[in-house]
Amino acid sequence: MSAREKQKTFSEEEAAARLAAELPHWFVEGGWIRRRYRTSSWKGTLMVINAVGHLAEAAWHHPDITASYAWVEVRLMSHDAKGITERDFALARKIEEVIGWQPGLEGGALEGTPTDDLRFAYIKHDKPKA
Repeated sequence: MSAREKQKTFSEEEAAARLAAELPHWFVEGGWIRRRYRTSSWKGTLMVINAVGHLAEAAWHHPDITASYAWVEVRLMSHDAKGITERDFALARKIEEVIGWQPGLEGGALEGTPTDDLRFAYIKHDKPKA
């Protein structure tokens, strides 16, 4: 589907149901799908913003981002469709995959950021929802 073709928009109820099933840390509010990432410092905040920025530019689908010292909120809505579309869910999944990546849990060659030394902490990973 080209960007010029009409895309299906999801109601807030449809989007909320989809998020509950696919992206449980995301929520719907005010016509956007949203996610707030907690960070340990300004360094972590900037790292999240830059990672989201890279993914959004590569996807050519740009979120609204609000940030403070220890958090970043990402908001997705397809402006051209005037609502939440499949593009928003697709980019949210990719953002979640990249920001939530914890290589130390995979048991491979990459050990991941030390969790016992706060000098290196940057993302406060959410525990999986039951």
